[in-house]
Amino acid sequence: MCGRFTLTSSLEDLQGRFGFFSEFTDSESFEHGPRYNIAPTQTVLTVTNDGQRHGELMRWGLVPFWAKDLKIGARMINAVGKTASTKPAFRAAFKERRCLVLANGFYEWRKEGNRKLASYIHPKSGEPMAFAGLWETWKSPEGPVVQSCTIITTEANPFIQPLHNRMPVILSEETQALWLDPLTEDPSVLKPLLIPAAEELLTSHPVAEAVNSVRNQGPECIVPLLDRPEDQAGDASSDGRLFP
Repeated sequence: MCGRFTLTSSLEDLQGRFGFFSEFTDSESFEHGPRYNIAPTQTVLTVTNDGQRHGELMRWGLVPFWAKDLKIGARMINAVGKTASTKPAFRAAFKERRCLVLANGFYEWRKEGNRKLASYIHPKSGEPMAFAGLWETWKSPEGPVVQSCTIITTEANPFIQPLHNRMPVILSEETQALWLDPLTEDPSVLKPLLIPAAEELLTSHPVAEAVNSVRNQGPECIVPLLDRPEDQAGDASSDGRLFP
């Protein structure tokens, strides 16, 4: 699955790599960052395509258009690739509202006794990556319109399997274009894209338990555990801004 991730690249770098237009003029357009511990229901950066690629800020946790309230979104942070095209919550979005969810890395946990030990997983290249996502628009009875998204997952590759049996779908530059193509709606064309990334793409390292709390948002979340001074392993936080 994918329950926490990071986004630390600059907006300029992300636009150059993923080719999107946005109305974000500066770092003040974002509430927090760089983002080292993005959690469900928080705002994430996505890329959509209506003939032109657009950067969009969305709530993580898809809220179907027919939902009565936002609460359902907390249970819709991930969609299973094999069933996303047919499940009622996702099938309309799978056909018409696909997106990229931008990230630099993600976390997975394993249990050791009563402890949850996290590892940070990211591309060996250090470059940002794009998760396959779906998005939806929901209007609350009170009036506000909310755009929300989910991250599609697939079976874990051999590199991830010791940590978890699933992983986010990481799209290549070539598959990103097809995934975003607004003229492509056939699930038989799209579902073959939802496969595990090549295991040689990724690397990982254990990180401190501070990442277990969403209150901790600073770069200490991704520091390799053996590189982190013992006196920094406690509860810490950062108020840095995104995209300095």
